Amino acid sequence: MRAAETAAAAGAAVTLFDAKPSVGRKFLVAGRGGLNLTHAEPRERFATRYTGEEQPDDLWPSLLAEFDADALRQWATDLGVETFVATSGRVYPHALKAAPLLRRWVQRLRAAGVQFALRHRWTGLRPGVRWQLDFHVGGETRTFEADAVILALGGGSWPETGSDGAWVSVLEKLGVAVAPLMPSNCGWEISWPPALLAQAEGQPLKNVTVRAGEMTAVGELLVTQYGLEGGAIYQLGPALRALPEPAIIIDFKPAHTVEQLVKKLGNCPRNFLAEARSRWRLSDAAFAILENLPGRGPFTSAKSLAATVKGCVLKLTRPRPLAEAISSAGGIRWSELDAALMVRRLPGIFAAGEMIDWDAPTGGYLIQGCFATGTRAARSALAWQR
Repeated sequence: MRAAETAAAAGAAVTLFDAKPSVGRKFLVAGRGGLNLTHAEPRERFATRYTGEEQPDDLWPSLLAEFDADALRQWATDLGVETFVATSGRVYPHALKAAPLLRRWVQRLRAAGVQFALRHRWTGLRPGVRWQLDFHVGGETRTFEADAVILALGGGSWPETGSDGAWVSVLEKLGVAVAPLMPSNCGWEISWPPALLAQAEGQPLKNVTVRAGEMTAVGELLVTQYGLEGGAIYQLGPALRALPEPAIIIDFKPAHTVEQLVKKLGNCPRNFLAEARSRWRLSDAAFAILENLPGRGPFTSAKSLAATVKGCVLKLTRPRPLAEAISSAGGIRWSELDAALMVRRLPGIFAAGEMIDWDAPTGGYLIQGCFATGTRAARSALAWQR
């Protein structure tokens, strides 16, 4: 939609194809959390949030220079939707809803002359004097022509919105290398003992520091029947996927050192964990993990307990399924694209959004990344057409 908007504003004749009966369905899914549009942190820091194999070092600084968080907020303002910066730095519309903004956006696109072809599922691409695009429409195949094509087909998460990854096989048949789509910003599974779940299922771990490999995240976790959810573990996705045996190390009391914790426990001679629960104000979830995980106790000294509280290792089994993930990693490899986001082996074909091999945490970075790549792809397609 952003690519269509940019191209139409420059005077191009644009048709937006969508396999679903309506557009912007994943945008509406984002609205369930209040529609975190972007983030207010400095652009230099913002650009470091994006990761991906073979990703050019100057890619995201240049993309954000074209369309950054300020530009996205102004875009919303121009649609009559004011935004605000939360204490976390995340940017939301005042209404905390996606539907009003989406309606105005569609109205703007129609007013700009964008044609909508809904219930059109893309199935193929063939070169010619103009590009030939095949779509499955109502049980038959229909072919359309275009001078330039922008593919913005999403990753593999939330397939009910249309981001089902079906495009992967189409591009691979054309020789385009695609990194496997993997769940990102998702929960991870752990084999919890039944006694632990009886105490802690649904309980939060607040204000913890979590480490995986060389990566550290600060935030919250939630104990679930299958493992852990929450912003802290979402941020660690790239590091966890790189580990041969994924595991995290939790610091339940990041504001205290081991020595400080030992001192707060005083002259306690035994029952260290029970005493620490009140003196260290351990949460119910933290206490349950320390009490029930194999190899964690009984603790024979205040120092051994404090060391575990400051570095509790949890072995993970696997991420939750791709369909459940907030986003996906993987996609068209950067080696297949030039700086204009054009597919090198398919001149005139451009890509944008999550279907490219980049990853980012939640916090407004995902939507911002889609807007920035959509803007670049559209401007590049216009230049190609000229």
